[in-house]
Parts: sequence; C-alpha cells; structure tokens
Amino acid sequence: MLINLPDRLRPLAFLLLRVGAGLYMFLGHGLGKITAGPEQWTELGGTMGLIGISFAPMVWGLLAALAEGVGSLLLTAGFLTRTAALLLMGTMGMATTMHVMTGNGNPETAVIYLLVFTLFFLAGPGAYSVDAIMGKRR
Repeated sequence: MLINLPDRLRPLAFLLLRVGAGLYMFLGHGLGKITAGPEQWTELGGTMGLIGISFAPMVWGLLAALAEGVGSLLLTAGFLTRTAALLLMGTMGMATTMHVMTGNGNPETAVIYLLVFTLFFLAGPGAYSVDAIMGKRR
C-alpha cells in the first residue's frame, strides 16, 4: 500500500467526516431552510409531487428543513447518529431525484451527501461521538 495508516486513526477519520459533513449541511443548507418560513417550505415540499405525493407540501418542506437542520447537528455531535443519518438520506435521496428528473441543477452534491450519510447509517458515528460515550455508560 502506498500509505499505510494505522487502524487507530479510523475514529479520527470518522470524526472529521462526520463533523465536516454535518456542519456544512447545517450551515450551507439546513439553517437557511429552517429560517426561510412557510412559503419556502411549501416550495421545497412541492418537489414531493415528482414521486406522486402532492398533499401537504408545507409539511414535507418543513420536515426536509428540519432533517437538514436538526439532523445535521445531531450527526455532527454523533448523537442519535443512525436516526439522523436515515432522515438525511431520505432528504438527499429526494434532492437527487429532483435534480435528475427536472434537470434543475447538478445532483452531484446531493449524491455525495447521500453516500456520506449512508456510511454513517451503516457504520455508526465512530468512537469519538456522544453515541459512543453513552454506549460505554450502559
């Protein structure tokens, strides 16, 4: 192998990816959507019509904003990580679908986030997380 890093650095890698992706999702996407208000939530939730769900667009938009806002902060801390990652996976799956089906924007960022959140859903938050600390207490 070109670079052989010790396995003991794996928790640091998980921490860096979790905090980086979580904070960037919160600051770059979640905070603005949470504070945007009902009109923006309705527009955001309207994308659910692409998969045949046309009722309560404001509710769907608010849920997406909360997933990106609150979910990303939970992921950053490594608290309720798998639940937060699952909610974020759903939101990024829908964002990817919207970009692909409408041709509006590039799906690349949504796909990358989807892959990162899938990693945390499958693998957990790593050793440096609130979930790990709470697990040691039990």
